[in-house]
Amino acid sequence: MNLILLLLPVALLLGFLGLCAFFWSLKSGQYDDPDGAAQRILTDDDCL
Repeated sequence: MNLILLLLPVALLLGFLGLCAFFWSLKSGQYDDPDGAAQRILTDDDCL
């Protein structure tokens, strides 16, 4: 029972930190252009 009282707050804290990291990456523009790199690899602009 004592182990649950320790692990439950730790799990909630880690979940909250993961959610904060996701919102930070969303705010900083990490997901602005998900299709750009996929389209750029298909173009043949720099052929020799």
